[in-house]
Amino acid sequence: MAIDEHESSFFRTQLSDVGRPCKKPKVECVVDQHGFLEPQKAMCKQFWKAGDYEPPLNNNQSLSHPADGMDHLRVHPRFLHSNATSHKWALGAFAELLDNSLDEVRTGATYVNVDVLDNQIDTHNKMLLVEDNGGGMTPETLRRCMSLGYSVKSKVANTIGQYGNGFKTSTMRLGADVLVFTRCPGKDGSRPTQSIGMLSYTFLMETGKEDIVVPMIDFEKRGEEWGMMVKSSQADWERNMETIVSWSPYSSEERLLQQFEFLKDQGTRIVIYSLWEDEEGQLELDFDTNKDDIQIRGVNRDPKKIEMAKDYPNSTFFLTYRHSLRSYAAILYLNLPNGFRIILRGKDVNHHNIIDDMMLTQKVMYKPTADGTTKKDQNQMSTEVTLGFVKDAKDHIDVQGFNVYHKNRLIKPFWRVWNAAGSDGRGVIGVLEADFVEPAHDKQEFERTPVLSRLENRLIVIQKKYWTTNCQEIGYARRCKVASVTKCKPLIKDIPNASTGTDSNEGKMSHHEASKPAHDDEEVYTSTVRKSRSKFSTSLKASKETTSNLPSHQATNENEDSSYIIAKLREENLELRQRYSTSDSMMINNLLLDLRSERDKNALLENEVLKAKETIEKLDQEQANLIDIFSEERQRRDEMEENLRNKLMEAHEELRKQTKLAEEKQNH
Repeated sequence: MAIDEHESSFFRTQLSDVGRPCKKPKVECVVDQHGFLEPQKAMCKQFWKAGDYEPPLNNNQSLSHPADGMDHLRVHPRFLHSNATSHKWALGAFAELLDNSLDEVRTGATYVNVDVLDNQIDTHNKMLLVEDNGGGMTPETLRRCMSLGYSVKSKVANTIGQYGNGFKTSTMRLGADVLVFTRCPGKDGSRPTQSIGMLSYTFLMETGKEDIVVPMIDFEKRGEEWGMMVKSSQADWERNMETIVSWSPYSSEERLLQQFEFLKDQGTRIVIYSLWEDEEGQLELDFDTNKDDIQIRGVNRDPKKIEMAKDYPNSTFFLTYRHSLRSYAAILYLNLPNGFRIILRGKDVNHHNIIDDMMLTQKVMYKPTADGTTKKDQNQMSTEVTLGFVKDAKDHIDVQGFNVYHKNRLIKPFWRVWNAAGSDGRGVIGVLEADFVEPAHDKQEFERTPVLSRLENRLIVIQKKYWTTNCQEIGYARRCKVASVTKCKPLIKDIPNASTGTDSNEGKMSHHEASKPAHDDEEVYTSTVRKSRSKFSTSLKASKETTSNLPSHQATNENEDSSYIIAKLREENLELRQRYSTSDSMMINNLLLDLRSERDKNALLENEVLKAKETIEKLDQEQANLIDIFSEERQRRDEMEENLRNKLMEAHEELRKQTKLAEEKQNH
């Protein structure tokens, strides 16, 4: 994507006049459609407003012509900004760059260094550095990296990057301009190479480009010296170098090339400058609050949570990951490769496993049912969910959610799936790796698919069951009336066992009944069993007392009567047990039928909701398109009115002058 021949005449005449992006740029003037000079507006330094760029009305300087008579796709520089808006959260952009460095472990990377640099030209501004000692990029690979939507990682196993868009979106989200220095050792007999590429939104906007132009230069090592590696012509190479130096934060070509000294034999050094500002004119990123961290300002920064983190150390990552890069990077990966380091502002980021913050942990295996998949695929879709109470849960702070990883990368931190009205669910956190769910392009969400819906519903059930069973361990009241597989322990103690005077069969029945699911007739059932046993115990005791006070022949008769009573009570007990057993079976069958019916209804509703969402998205897109059309039409109309008004004023002025001249002639 180096500058082509069509751009050469423009750069020969304009490069000497352009200002640097880190200084206050000169106000360039372009000629409008009426032949008047019109000042070119400087680019806005707020990220969410930088896309509101109005191109000059008649700018033929940057129009590119089809090569060899063939049409080709044109990409306007504004696409760089709109493409970067996929990152709503600035720390998500850092994660993309960390992913790229972690993928370089296979080429020998042992660290990634994220730091803050001083701008050599504008000392009031800062720059971001992301550097690793991986295998670097060849000139061809660098051009693919700068291209849109091209990725070779999609075919490489165990790599995080898949879409070929992360570098562009992440760098453009953090700053308007980026320089890439990369050095690659020779492979397969080829010589070592080093390259520089510049992707500058400032350069494209302030020079009125209508295509994305990416100046690049390459070097090849010959012996002990580095010589220029010419792609088209030496004049083009020198023009690319001049452009990069003019729009870089380095004052000379010598200082620009000094950046390669940090890379040693191989690696990639990314420098992001012209960092975005907020509405108050401050940098969006905060480098001063913590000299060992990079933080963000705005809605992601909650002072109350920052203060709470000091009192609840086991909940620190939940309370601070939204605004602190050090906190977020510590939990970003489920496991780090041996020997790989993440260095932030000169200090290592200590990898943290969220499971270490849990107590009373449990593990649940989840195997989703997926229609149309093979048995092998279904085995790969299974995952182990580890959940427990956060160690600060006894203080009843509202910390909960599942941390869902995909191929070792955290996609949804502390995903809150159960939104109970009261305190239910509070304190429960979990960890799982779901490689069977597809992440979105910004890697901060998952694509909303039926597989994700089933996972979410299952996580709700898992959290509810865990909370209902263990909430009393952290000071909450027992949840005994909730339908679950096991009843609360106090109800088991309430049922008498064989030691109260019942026989062994009835003792077994007590244990059986204690393990039955709770339902509406449970209290009636328990009351009936107790009455029956009480009646039996009273009768047995009375028969023993009567027998001891009677003569032997009368005692024999009384014993026979007692035996008859016992047999009768046992028959009643058996009949009662059978009756309630039949009732329970019918009730369970009815509940199962109701459950299946509700499940079918739920599936239909989910499908309808998905269709409705798709319809809404289409309507929103159509509405946005209509708004754009109306806006363009209104702008065109306003411009036409302004032009007509100017022409009318000019005609009026000309008529007035002619009238004045005519009057003067008549007077003479």
